Amino acid sequence: MISMVVGIAVGALWPDVGKELKPISNIFLRMIKSLIVPLLFSTLVIGIAGHGDDMKKVGRLALRSIIYFEVVTTLALAIGLIAVNMVKPGKGIVLPPEAGADVEQFAQTQVSLGGVLEHTVPQSFFDAAAKNEVLQIVFFAILFAVALAKVPGEPRQVMLRALESLAEVMFKFVGLVMAFAPFGIGAAIAVTVAQSGLGVLKNLGLMVITLYAALVVFVVLVLVPVMLLFRIPVKKFLTTVKEPWLIAFSTASSEAALPQAMQAMEKFGVPRRIVSFVMPTGYSFNLDGTTLYLALASVFVAQAAGIEMTLGQQLVMMLTLMLTSKGVAAVPRASLVILSGTLSSFGLPLQGVAVILGVDALMDMARTSINLLGNCLATAAMARWEGELDA
Repeated sequence: MISMVVGIAVGALWPDVGKELKPISNIFLRMIKSLIVPLLFSTLVIGIAGHGDDMKKVGRLALRSIIYFEVVTTLALAIGLIAVNMVKPGKGIVLPPEAGADVEQFAQTQVSLGGVLEHTVPQSFFDAAAKNEVLQIVFFAILFAVALAKVPGEPRQVMLRALESLAEVMFKFVGLVMAFAPFGIGAAIAVTVAQSGLGVLKNLGLMVITLYAALVVFVVLVLVPVMLLFRIPVKKFLTTVKEPWLIAFSTASSEAALPQAMQAMEKFGVPRRIVSFVMPTGYSFNLDGTTLYLALASVFVAQAAGIEMTLGQQLVMMLTLMLTSKGVAAVPRASLVILSGTLSSFGLPLQGVAVILGVDALMDMARTSINLLGNCLATAAMARWEGELDA
């Protein structure tokens, strides 16, 4: 918290100094990314292969997780749509005619359901590991674990013991990296404020306020009732996720908070097999904050362009967003890629994305932290549903 305050002050008062801190922020993010693949692979394989031949548990957990993800992200879309139609933050915004060219690259990245499914399967484990493709690592790890579970006797035990040792080492690695977190977090937020400036909020302040308010409403009306429904101790849960949530908010990076979030949920009482399956899968399929943002941003562009969209058109656009927003978390600036592609499909001007870019960093912090919160809750909820939560 202290480093965040210092970072905001440095970015606002000495923006030139703030911009120069980017290497420190990048070093922290690189250290985090370097440990994700070995940590994820080892914990996921142990979680599945440790059950022996009982693959029914894995299948049941996968089905329940998908049902949960779809229900919650649909509610996120609905809240985003209601918020943008009530507040109308796009009214009065002037779209610069020349700005559309700046975001053509996003629109040219075509995202389809077939493409997402194809992207899930790695051509090479090492290629996926080098690019930190979380969904591809999960896919490979599941198949590897199922194959390992079918191997009898000593070879299986040797592999499991090696992976258990690797997992324990990687969790200690997380502790070492987190000692650097205050410096990385302070630098990240200084860079964000220095580049965007607090003055950028004057024109697009209503858009940012609408997003933050809608995310608060989502937490109160969706996530808190989920905690009560699955009998999750609310105070203990919020205390547990506080630190990874702050890391996600200040760095605007889901990956930066993933290792510590996994550790936090294990301490909360969620079995490692559930944490290691639900958390990384949720990072591709349960992006609550991003989904809500996409609903809000797409209608915001229509409002700014003076285009009246009927409820039916908005619902079709929401369905498109729901399908295309799955499994593309590894794409750089994924939300802008999805938003630009959707706007092109519905004949809405890309200049709207160029306008949003000015405050995207501030909104990215909010939506990323809610993604993290939603995925932590999903692991606890799945553990309760499986009857294995020891909170």
